[in-house]
Amino acid sequence: MVELRYFDHADFKQLINWVDSPQFLIQWAGPGFTYPLDEKQLERYLDNANEKGATLYIYKVVLAETGKVVGHISLDKIDRVNRSARVCRVLVGDKTVRGRGVGQQMMDAILKIAFRDLDMHRVSLGVFDFNYAAIACYEKAGFQKEGLKRDVAKVGDAYWSLWEMSILEQEWKAN
Repeated sequence: MVELRYFDHADFKQLINWVDSPQFLIQWAGPGFTYPLDEKQLERYLDNANEKGATLYIYKVVLAETGKVVGHISLDKIDRVNRSARVCRVLVGDKTVRGRGVGQQMMDAILKIAFRDLDMHRVSLGVFDFNYAAIACYEKAGFQKEGLKRDVAKVGDAYWSLWEMSILEQEWKAN
C-alpha cells in the first residue's frame, strides 16, 4: 500500500537522481523543467505549493510498510470554481517496484484527494501516446481518452503525440 505525503526539500536529491536524461524529463514533466533537473528548479516548483487554497499539491509516494519513497505525483491547475484539476508529473521512480501495482495505488490515492478532499468534478491528465503501461494504468483507474494532440513535443528529431484523458466525479464514484 502507498501513502502520499507532501514533497519537500529533503526529497530533491532522490527525484533529481531518478530523472536521468532529457527525454525522460520531458516524458515526466513536459516543458516545465530543463535538463539537468536541479534544486533551483525544484525550489520554484515548490513555491506556493502544498498550502491551503493552493492550485498545486506535490507529493512523494511512500510505501506504507517500509517508509521508502518510491515515486512522485502532483495535482496541479486546481480550479475551485469549475471544480477541475490535473494530475501531473507521475513517476514510479524506484525501478524495483515497477510492475507491482504502485502506479495504480498512486492514481487511486490522488483521485481520492481530488474528488473526496478537494471536491473536484473533473480530473484530467496528459500522457504520451507511446507510454502504453501508463495509459493502461490510467484507464484502469477510470480515465477515458478525450483526444490525441498530435506532435505536441519535439524531442531530438522526433515529435511526440499526447493523449488527453479525464475522469468525472460520477465515474470515479462508480469505479
